[in-house]
Formats: sequence, structure tokens, C-alpha cells
Amino acid sequence: MQRPWPLVFKDARVLVCDPAGSSFEGDVAVSGEHIVAMGQGLHGFDEVDCRGKWLLPGFVQTHIHLVQTLFRGLADDLVLLDWLRTRIWPLERGHDVDSTATSARLGVNELLGGGTTAALDMATVAHTDAVFEVAAAAGLRLFCGKAQMDRANEAGLSEDTDTSMRSANDLADRWHGRGRSRYAYAPRFVPSCTDTLLRACAEEARKRGALIHTHASENRDEVELVRALTGRDNVEHLDSLGLSGPDVLLAHCIHLTDAEEALLARTGTRLLHCPSSNLKLASGIARIPELLQRGVHVSIGADGAPCNNRLDAFAEMRLAALIQKPRLGATAMSARAVLGLMTREGAAALGLNAGVVETGRLADLIVLDPRRQWSGGDPYSAVVYQLDARAVDRVYVGGVLAAEAGNAVGVDPTRLAGEADAALARVRARTGI
Repeated sequence: MQRPWPLVFKDARVLVCDPAGSSFEGDVAVSGEHIVAMGQGLHGFDEVDCRGKWLLPGFVQTHIHLVQTLFRGLADDLVLLDWLRTRIWPLERGHDVDSTATSARLGVNELLGGGTTAALDMATVAHTDAVFEVAAAAGLRLFCGKAQMDRANEAGLSEDTDTSMRSANDLADRWHGRGRSRYAYAPRFVPSCTDTLLRACAEEARKRGALIHTHASENRDEVELVRALTGRDNVEHLDSLGLSGPDVLLAHCIHLTDAEEALLARTGTRLLHCPSSNLKLASGIARIPELLQRGVHVSIGADGAPCNNRLDAFAEMRLAALIQKPRLGATAMSARAVLGLMTREGAAALGLNAGVVETGRLADLIVLDPRRQWSGGDPYSAVVYQLDARAVDRVYVGGVLAAEAGNAVGVDPTRLAGEADAALARVRARTGI
């Protein structure tokens, strides 16, 4: 008889999240950080009773701004460039180390409590160590980089090129490959960055095996600004500087030419879809079904709290499915396809061996209790269209419990809210916002 595994999830409805959208009733065993067995009748030294519950891969959100969580509700009803210039850049410049850490702690707690086990984050120009430290303490898999900006702006949130690259490289030396942390070079977007900085980010990232994370073609005014600055369309300009390929992740990509869509598909450059943010900033609706049909790799992220007001993977999945149907018909963006973007495709974008429940994969897993929001239908449909974070029972990262009952392990939400009140008061006093 096989000896017990260290950890077994017993009697679950397992949503595998493979391309076929399969599921089965049974057990999943974990040893170390990985899934080691699946089937029936497995036993463990530690067993999680999943009767009546669903087990699925952790959500992977591929575009987040943890430093902005503290600014939720302070930048409503603005379009992108005004939102940045009059609210976000001044508020980010007003951060101190402690307020940055508090903002990250708020965001990480919300992500883990809602079932997100890995995220790609863009911080601000300063204090990025604090973001990594918070995520590492909570157990979140975090890919993150400081926002690099070497063109001057109204908020004074920029650096000279050499300072920006030197500090980014120092962060990469400290954090890339340290535990669950990975560095991702993060030039903010073309209007904030010189060509010299963009080229340098691509070169340094590839020397270190790091990802490159930026924004592109989110808003029509931004697209016109890039054309005025460079004489090219946004994605084509990035490509000319070496910012294309499977290691380049572009947030938004709403306003693309046909040539740019073809470029994304040809080069394997990855698109990060943020439906709530795109609606709230009135930026538009990305042509996700058509891009998928062309072979573009797509994953999903909530973006920052001030342009969304929540970091909820369930809300992003629901919108990702629904906003395409009036354009393309009721069969556009099935629940299985959308859940795959939030799990399997997100993990692939970050190079994580996760996102599917199968042996050999990382044991980044969510236990959902659908009885809290009853559904008698297809569980894939329920996850995308019906459930929300209230259904998240437990969250495991690498087989270790990271969240339960809506909060990261060890977090007192009342105390955290008090710390956030104090931190925001300091930032607002400095900025006058």
C-alpha cells in the first residue's frame, strides 16, 4: 500500500482548466510545491475535506498596480491621460516607503483572498523593495518591476535614464529568482520613456532572463501622442526597439492596426486584457476573440484599483466574457475559454508551471464552496458568470495555505484598514488630492 502523501485534497470536484475544460470527482495529492497524484482513494498526513467543493488552479493576474491600491476612489470619471497627469502620477509621487508597503499589503490581501496566486505588477518609480517584501511575506508569486520613466512630466515623477536603469538593475539583482519573486522590467509606456530607455530595458531583461512589462495602445489620445512622438504606431514602435516577443507583455492593446495585430501574432508578444479598467476609463473594448483567432496570446489582469476599484478576478472574467457578446454574438468567449485565460494562459505568460490541475504542476490551488452562492449548473459557467470572492474557501500557493475566509493568512483586516487610513492621510497631505 502506498504511504500517504503530505497533503491531499479529498473528494473534490476538480476543474482541471486544460484546453478541453475537463473535470473529475476525486482527490489531488501534493508533495513539496507540486501536484504529485490525482485519482480516487488517495490519503495524506494532512487532508483537506473538499466534499461539495470545487478545486481549481489559482488565478494568475497579469497586469496589476499594487502601489495604487491605496488610491481607490480618488481618480474616478477621468480618461487615461488626465487620470495619469492629474491624479495617479501626483499620488504615486506622494508615496513614502510605509504608504507603499501598506498599499501593497491591501492589494496582496485582496488578491490572495480572492483566489489570485500569482501576479505581474508594475510599481512606481521609488520604493519597489517594499512591494516585493510584502508579497514575499504573504506567499504570493510576484513578478514586479519599478515603473521606469525618463521623460519629464507634470508631477515630477521621472528620473534620468542612467539612474532609472541603475536602480532597476539593482532591484533585479536583489529580487529576480529570490523565493517566489521575479523581476520584470517595467518601462511605463512610450510617452514616458525615451527610445534609449526602452532599448536598455529590453537588453537588460534578456541578459537576466526577465520579462518586460509595459502599456500599449490603451487610449486613442495615447495612440496619437505616440505617433506624434515617434512617427510610428505604438506596437510597431516598441517592436523597432526590441520590445516584442514571448518575453514582452503589453497591457491593453485596444486600438491596434491590422499590421500591429499581425505583429503580435507573428512575434508571440503577449497581450494583457483588462476589461474593467478599459470600460471605466472609457478606453474601449479590445478585440480579444479576433486576436485569439489570429493566434495572439492573451491573459487577464484587473489593472490598478483607481481605474477599476477592485482587484477581483471573478469580475474580470465575467466582463471579459460579456462585453464581447453584443459585438459578436452569444457564443463569443465561452466560460471555459475565459477561465483558461485567467489560469492556464496567465501562467504561460509568466513562464510558471501552473494554471492546470495535473501532476507535475505547481500546487497553486483554490478551494471554492459553491454552496455559498448556489449553482446547480456547469461549474465552469458558475465560476465565470456567477460566483465572486465570497465563494473562495481556501487558497494554497505551492501547497501552503495562503488565504482563507477572504483574507491572507495572518492578516487582521480591521487593523489593515486603520493602517491604510493613516497612510492615505499622509499621501493626501503631501499632494493636496
